[in-house]
Amino acid sequence: MQIHLCNEVVRDLDFAGQCRFAREAGYDGLEIAPFTLSPEPHRLDRATTRELRSIADGEGTAVAGLHWLLSAPEGLSITDADAAVAARTAEVGRRLVALCAELGGSYVVHGSPRQRLLEKGREEEGRQRAAAYFAAMAEAAREAGVVYLLEPLGPTDGTGLIRTVEDAVAIMGEVGSPALKSMLDCYATGDTKDIIAALARWVPHGVIHHLHFNDANQRGPGEGTLDFPAILDTLRRLNYAGTSAVEPFVYWPDGPSCAARSIGYLRGVIAAQAE
Repeated sequence: MQIHLCNEVVRDLDFAGQCRFAREAGYDGLEIAPFTLSPEPHRLDRATTRELRSIADGEGTAVAGLHWLLSAPEGLSITDADAAVAARTAEVGRRLVALCAELGGSYVVHGSPRQRLLEKGREEEGRQRAAAYFAAMAEAAREAGVVYLLEPLGPTDGTGLIRTVEDAVAIMGEVGSPALKSMLDCYATGDTKDIIAALARWVPHGVIHHLHFNDANQRGPGEGTLDFPAILDTLRRLNYAGTSAVEPFVYWPDGPSCAARSIGYLRGVIAAQAE
């Protein structure tokens, strides 16, 4: 299983520094939050993306994929009733899917909770607009040769849209595209038993394509109450062959220290279980 680093954790470094840090710390690559590249990442031209990929290649670090897609530019929404907002959001989404492929990535993770809020009393209308957006992104992903991943954000995220893998599977069924899959975020999923149950149910069906490793206290894996040895052992027994990334939200004492501790902890547990 490849383990990547979500690059916003070390966003204070320049891009070359992020790539170098990830490689030297023991990560397999970087998962990029587009807002770290530009306030308007969809406007990055081909020359800039070629330069970024050249930097990553020169540092020996793969750009694995993108996540946190729609936080920049401002004003995007996949559920808004305004047709102009919907059209602009779809335009940005398509460009970011293409950006992922240009950087050498193979997946994009759709989290972005503030950009998928449901209006009270009109939840089903918002859900249908989101499904139409995901259908368009699935086609863009198919054309670009990447996978578009729906991220369940848990029962308390406040959006009401795609809280569980089951919710994601329902939309995947409506869209009917192999380019649309789901993933699992440890913090959002709940406690250890919920994570293990979701893995056991959906990994054998190829639904879960990616994982975000973070703990119940929003810090790095192994810094909270989640039983990561049990989670990693479940992945091993299921022969999970997808990707993963470390995505803490609270960096203690700082981003680089948190990232270095996280990969050391995960690699240590995996090595011990392989003996």
